[in-house]
Amino acid sequence: MSRILVTGSADGLGRYAAQALLSGGHEVVVHARNRERAAGLGPLVDRGAGLVVGDFTDREAVRRVADELNGSGPLDAVIHNAGVWSGPAVMPVNVVAPYLLTSLLRGPRRLVYLSSGSHYGGRPSLEGVDWRGAGAGSYADSKLFVTALAAAVARLRPGVLSNAVDPGWVPTKMGGPNAPDDLELGHRTQEWLVTSDDPEALTSGGYWYHGRRRQPHGAVHDEGFQDRLVGALAEETGSAL
Repeated sequence: MSRILVTGSADGLGRYAAQALLSGGHEVVVHARNRERAAGLGPLVDRGAGLVVGDFTDREAVRRVADELNGSGPLDAVIHNAGVWSGPAVMPVNVVAPYLLTSLLRGPRRLVYLSSGSHYGGRPSLEGVDWRGAGAGSYADSKLFVTALAAAVARLRPGVLSNAVDPGWVPTKMGGPNAPDDLELGHRTQEWLVTSDDPEALTSGGYWYHGRRRQPHGAVHDEGFQDRLVGALAEETGSAL
């Protein structure tokens, strides 16, 4: 049995993953951005899930979540699922929050970061990036950055299994009701990577889609770009990876 944090688990892929992991006998910690959304997680909490609440647009809230988790026993794995599609929260939620949690949480040996096929359209440039969300951010850029972050963690922390997953364009609130991909397959790879002892699941630095490794954007495995990204995030947050 593993203790696994699933961020952004009030609905969509995060909730499906949390439900499946609970059914598999794992200890799960679910996350919601506010108390109103946390109330909807009652059925999972009633089944034994732990709960943390914090708005990931607020760095201090992310730090409080990390402190709470560090004080309640070690985590074995984290699925960095929380994400937004558009608006000023894109960079804070999609990139800064998973970076901060990665730098602050003690113990997790398996990390999964939610990417997207949109990352192929991202620009591998950090010039002028608005990490604080004063204006709208680029979703494609954010997913390129978080995919590169996953690869950087795999390189810089050789004792940690760090991977990125493209769940596909699935019919969630974010994806819309007409999304063409398979909702069931959209959360299975994340669960497999944080729990399985299959040899492939014990690899690191991959970009996965429905259980198969794929070649990501060329910048993802560019170590110079990784170092610039990690350095920019460390300077921005004051928290070193």
